[in-house]
Amino acid sequence: MHTNQSNTSESKTILVTGAAGFIGYHLSKKLLDQGHQVIGLDNINGYYLVQLKLDRLKQLGINEVAEGELVSSKAYGEQFLFIKLDLENRNELPKLFEKFNFDVVCNLAAQAGVRYSIENPNAYIDANVVGFVNLMECMRHHSVKKLVYASSSSVYGMNEKIPFETTDRVDHPISLYAATKKSNELMAYTYSHLYDMQCIGLRFFTVYGPWGRPDMAMFLFTGAILNDKPIKVFNEGYLSRDFTYIDDIVEGVQKTILEEQPEQKPYSLYNIGNSNPVKLLDFIEAIEKSTGKTAQKQMLPMQPGDVEQTWADTKDLEKDFNYKPHTPIQKGVDKFVEWYKDYYN
Repeated sequence: MHTNQSNTSESKTILVTGAAGFIGYHLSKKLLDQGHQVIGLDNINGYYLVQLKLDRLKQLGINEVAEGELVSSKAYGEQFLFIKLDLENRNELPKLFEKFNFDVVCNLAAQAGVRYSIENPNAYIDANVVGFVNLMECMRHHSVKKLVYASSSSVYGMNEKIPFETTDRVDHPISLYAATKKSNELMAYTYSHLYDMQCIGLRFFTVYGPWGRPDMAMFLFTGAILNDKPIKVFNEGYLSRDFTYIDDIVEGVQKTILEEQPEQKPYSLYNIGNSNPVKLLDFIEAIEKSTGKTAQKQMLPMQPGDVEQTWADTKDLEKDFNYKPHTPIQKGVDKFVEWYKDYYN
């Protein structure tokens, strides 16, 4: 049983949705190691390799999962319980709120991916819109007063003013994924206004690192480069992303969950990004350096739903939570490549 009680706050009971996901796994681990009780929920859908999700859960001591059943951790005991469940499930989700007295809900469950939203729109509405409302309804009926949820830098669309600030207008999403994230922000505003709930939305900027998502550039590029296969470079490589290392993201999320803002706001939005856009070609170069191999680049045009540049203005996060991501790209890439080689032998 791990207990490493954090002295910043007394132990809380936290619902983390999307706990088998990339960010959800890392966040759950951090909260558990600080002595908090975490109830993890995930529907373990097949959008990407299910085995990777199950392997993340194994790291947290969950060796098998059964639909709708709470399983306790071999590593953390009752301090970490996991349930396989859809947020859209209006019958089962409320039972979880009856069973536990949650201090905070952190919603990281979502149907992810920009490109997939063009092929499969319904999956996004079910998980990201219907699921989100269900979760807030459960919070309302069980008087849970704090929600921290994942939004996305994709809400900024083709915003040409940089860096992106949370005060910028975000009325022109160019993918359905972005539209669902924008709708989450609107719904959170409504619930915070009507039901005296504190809702904090976090706009994540291109997250990468160990245990990352296989549909993301970092994973795809590393796998291809290590196996001498060509990589697809969109917009001829003239894309830049505010790549943000997973530990930086998790640190920021954990602060918003456990700490209070200097003056508590019912509704707020924060960017979490490295605030340092990296050109796609430089990102590829960092992977080349780390793997000691040269990429075979296949230059392709821009893809629908993609944006040319992302860049986070993080001053609000610095001001309210005294926090700013700081991991340099090469360091983060090195850590990812090391994990990747280890995971795939």
